[in-house]
Amino acid sequence: MLLSYRYNMTIAGKFIGWQAEQTTGNIIDVLSDACRAVSDSNIVGIIGPGLSREASIIAPFGEKIGIPIISYSATDPGLSNRNTYPNFYRTVSSDNVAALALVKLFIRFNWTSCTIIYQNDVFGSGGTKVISDAFNTSGLIVRQMVAFDITTLSIRGDLQSLLTNVATRIIVLWAERIYTSLILQKALDLNLIGPYFTWILSTSISLNSFNQTFHENLIGMLAIEPVVGSFVDKSINETLLNEAYSIWQQYEPESFPESLNVDYYGLFAFDATWTLIQALQQLCTSKINISSSCLSFIGSSFCFDHRFIHSKLLLDAVSGTEFFGVSGPIQFSVNGTDRIIEYAHPDNWRIPNKENVIIWPGNTLTKPTGRAILKGVNLRIGIIESVPFTIVQQTINASESSTIPYSGFVPDLIEMLRSKMEFIPTIELVRSNLTYTEFVQSVSNGVYDIGIGDVTVTAARRELVDFSNAIFDNSLRIIIRKTPQTSIDLFSFLKTFSRNLWLLVLGTVIFAGILMGGPLTLILN
Repeated sequence: MLLSYRYNMTIAGKFIGWQAEQTTGNIIDVLSDACRAVSDSNIVGIIGPGLSREASIIAPFGEKIGIPIISYSATDPGLSNRNTYPNFYRTVSSDNVAALALVKLFIRFNWTSCTIIYQNDVFGSGGTKVISDAFNTSGLIVRQMVAFDITTLSIRGDLQSLLTNVATRIIVLWAERIYTSLILQKALDLNLIGPYFTWILSTSISLNSFNQTFHENLIGMLAIEPVVGSFVDKSINETLLNEAYSIWQQYEPESFPESLNVDYYGLFAFDATWTLIQALQQLCTSKINISSSCLSFIGSSFCFDHRFIHSKLLLDAVSGTEFFGVSGPIQFSVNGTDRIIEYAHPDNWRIPNKENVIIWPGNTLTKPTGRAILKGVNLRIGIIESVPFTIVQQTINASESSTIPYSGFVPDLIEMLRSKMEFIPTIELVRSNLTYTEFVQSVSNGVYDIGIGDVTVTAARRELVDFSNAIFDNSLRIIIRKTPQTSIDLFSFLKTFSRNLWLLVLGTVIFAGILMGGPLTLILN
């Protein structure tokens, strides 16, 4: 606003005033603040609010009183619907773009699945939905979704078991900055951040939010967030940006963080404000015949009955606004509320000749596979006594205490897997009266992490647990008679007797005919 004063931008000969309110995330409070401001002053537009759950309430309020709502950080994809939110605009990209970028990231590093932790409001649920849809389209998998309750500030469920009992080790955290810090601190306390987990955040955070002893665990975290045009070598209005920085340093030098450290959302907020100023100037300098003042209102003590008369003209001016802002080109979509951005969506990312080195979790240059690994993990392994797979021999040692050593194919297999995968096995022999079905159920119920034995795979058991490929062939076989090809034989009736027998019958018939024919001839003569 101060920059508009420097540029001598006025409406009806007067400078544009403003009123600032700090929201807390409570949707009732933000609606109350907006209602009070509209009742006390002639408000022609609202810049903000910052949160998606607040915007979903303020946008309909703006429609009711006829003023534009221009947000700089509300990214919920549901807010893109122009029919639902006709008075809403935003200078930040929606989470639809972030979801596409996330898919490309997974494809780039050959990751196939993830767990999503999200805050339970429209921002979290909306982001989770578009990510899931984008993953399904690209053949990727969301293994599970874990909700963070923003009221109780806690994860719904046991975070450690939720993250360790799933096949993926890629965690996508979709939450606001304040909640992101809380969730990460909880994960750090449970040792769920570090060498074996890769976290992807929806916002950047400062390492100063955490104890310095945890900093090494935080190495390798990624963040997907909106950036300004200069970050990707696109044109921005540097003149406008330098003027804005100059005013900032003049009036609040103690809060200026240096130009490289300015939050991108602050630049989006500047462009949102500049958009409204430009639209107001266009409205009031328009050649359209306006009988009343360009800033006329239908006043009322009840804020919901307050109405800006030239609402449609102002909204048309906002929709048609085009300029180079401090974050890049500003232009709004005709069919939606989103800003038109230049997002490249090629089939595959092109790898530059000189690529920046990425330090991955565990302070390594080797990219994570995204799959769960068993190194250092304690596993309870249940085995069944069955010769020659598992042979149990109880012995008495020198101190006359009983020991039960295991031998056979299964113990040897466990030792080979331990040496290769570096897990810590705790081998437990199941009781002798336990049936194979009960053994499978004990794995399903968490009594054992893994069960190894000569267990037959059935459809019912597959519903309870996953089976590995067969590790030992047995001698059981099903023998089925091979069905020959059938063909019609016209002389098959002759196969009743053997050939010699048929010759004997034929000879007998001929000889009998001769014997019977001889006397008959003699009598006739």
